[in-house]
Amino acid sequence: MDLPEGLTTARARGLVGCTRCMRPSPAGTRTCPRCGSPLQSRDPLSLQKVWAWWLVGLGCYIPANLYPMLETRTLVSSQSDTIVGGAIDLASHGNLGVAIIILIASVLIPVGKFVIVAGLAIGVRHGPQISDHRRHLLYEVVEYIGRWSMIDVFVVAILSSLVQLQALATITPGWASLFFALSVIFTMLSAQSFDSRLIWDSAPETDQPDATQDDPSKERPA
Repeated sequence: MDLPEGLTTARARGLVGCTRCMRPSPAGTRTCPRCGSPLQSRDPLSLQKVWAWWLVGLGCYIPANLYPMLETRTLVSSQSDTIVGGAIDLASHGNLGVAIIILIASVLIPVGKFVIVAGLAIGVRHGPQISDHRRHLLYEVVEYIGRWSMIDVFVVAILSSLVQLQALATITPGWASLFFALSVIFTMLSAQSFDSRLIWDSAPETDQPDATQDDPSKERPA
């Protein structure tokens, strides 16, 4: 395990930590004495839950990019734009900054979340390609970004409620907004189902500290 010298894990000390309030308890304790949450040293079904929510989220994200996000109707015309199509339309009208923000929030970040969550799950199952600290940092980034992923849906809801000029102009959310919201929810559930403690269990044996380097009196086995 890739831990700094002199540090150990709660599991090695015979402890189990609560994933909700972080209070350590003796191994074998069923519920947390502080918050009452069930305690598990590791979730044996963590990866199954991750992949189940991940696949459903990906399945919702595909139609979110195919169906229109907003439908605008005026006296003389009506227009439906997908996420990418709307960003391209904004860029063609000189709003390049807004178009970039939309692409980052609606395309780059969701795709990045899918890639990171899948990479973490694959790393636990088949062995990591990067250090444990970096994998845990990526997990924390996904967890932090998840709470802001609904910003696109909020913008659509605000526009739909504000721009209602009866026969002059109306803006209504398209089917993409529903699928995008579902994709965000399922992706958040996938990330939350991942037991981050598995990251430290999947370290290769070569990362284990060698006791003979710390204690010269101990000899290496033949």
